[in-house]
Amino acid sequence: MTEIRQDAAAEPHAGDRIAARARALVRPLGVGLTLALVAVPAGLAPWQAIAGYGAFAAALLLWPSSREDARARARARARSRAANAVHPDFAVIEALDLPTIVFDRETQVVRQNSAARLLVGDYPDRASLSARIRSPSILELVARVVARGLPESVEHSERVPSERWHEVRVAPVNPGAEPDKRLYVLTYRDLTEARRMDRMRTDFVANASHELRTPLASLMGFIETLQGPARNDEAARTRFFGIMLEQAQRMARLIDDLLSLSRLEMRAHVAPEGEVDLERAITHVVDTLKPMANDLGVTIELALPEEPVVVTGDVDELIQVFSNLIENACKYGQAGKRVLVTVAGSDADGTHVTVQDFGPGIAKEHVPRLTERFYRVDVESSRTKKGTGLGLAIVKHILARHRARLVIRSVPGEGSAFTVKFSPAKPSKSTVRREIYQ
Repeated sequence: MTEIRQDAAAEPHAGDRIAARARALVRPLGVGLTLALVAVPAGLAPWQAIAGYGAFAAALLLWPSSREDARARARARARSRAANAVHPDFAVIEALDLPTIVFDRETQVVRQNSAARLLVGDYPDRASLSARIRSPSILELVARVVARGLPESVEHSERVPSERWHEVRVAPVNPGAEPDKRLYVLTYRDLTEARRMDRMRTDFVANASHELRTPLASLMGFIETLQGPARNDEAARTRFFGIMLEQAQRMARLIDDLLSLSRLEMRAHVAPEGEVDLERAITHVVDTLKPMANDLGVTIELALPEEPVVVTGDVDELIQVFSNLIENACKYGQAGKRVLVTVAGSDADGTHVTVQDFGPGIAKEHVPRLTERFYRVDVESSRTKKGTGLGLAIVKHILARHRARLVIRSVPGEGSAFTVKFSPAKPSKSTVRREIYQ
């Protein structure tokens, strides 16, 4: 840590420095006056007389401003010594991640760290807090703490350039010091991520409740009907039982997905250690989904490397990822009648698995939100296709655990491509083997 404290005992007193400065200025003043007085009687040359008068005039002109400058510098050094005496090593402030500003009783900034410069800008020397901080709530907080001498905090939000939340705390550093030597510290604690997580939890509970309530209400309605008007109607009972089974299965799928998300979140920081042969995993998924694809009139094509591609991961979780992506491509890209699954890799880029459909595509405003829980581009279409709205959220969580990521590209009218990018692993060969599942 850089030591920036100055030893007050070794530094000359401010009065001594001012006296020395005065002697330094009086000396040319005396010389100039002497030269001016003796120039003519002594028969000095004209240039010597002019030099004497010039020195005299310069000393008279410079003396007041130099004296004020000396006093200002002395006051600044005194304030600096007071600041260092209270907080011996301001390098500690610089090391803090929290944006931190130290100011005095007149709200003039004494120190700020790099994090504060990035957040509010760089303060000029001895500038007022209000030069960069314009929020009335923060300035009122500062005034209260300076007046009362007690720490306080307030929440502050900004909407431009993006929504951010901070807890701003102001506290006295040395409340027992003399008033003109008191210092105060202002810190910002970023609450943006915490607020975002709170909002996500609130939205999640609301959405989950709604998704569960809908089929539950349907079940209750049919049960009441079967207990009443349709008690003896065999045809109605048969039709209602089929609908009730569908609603119960919908609830079961939703609960299964919620449990999957919960398990994934519990293991989010535990990286899998197994080895997964991608060809075997993807082929298994395609074999499982082939009857569904045939019913939709969709052909699934595989473009696989000649050599096996192995990645580190959990085979069951990766099968869940590829099942979700390929099933979505078949359902939502049905109009294109074709889904292409490509596996490729290299030492530098890692392994990529792309699931591409040739259907209607997705508008660009929806793409960034596709992995949000319960987000649907078309709610009715998703429910018709028995989607829970959690599939891509589960995919995102699984890939995060595998230190992989999902890249989505879509062009309306041309189709969508979902690419899983694994970190560099065992490379594949450039030769590709193509298989078609119909």
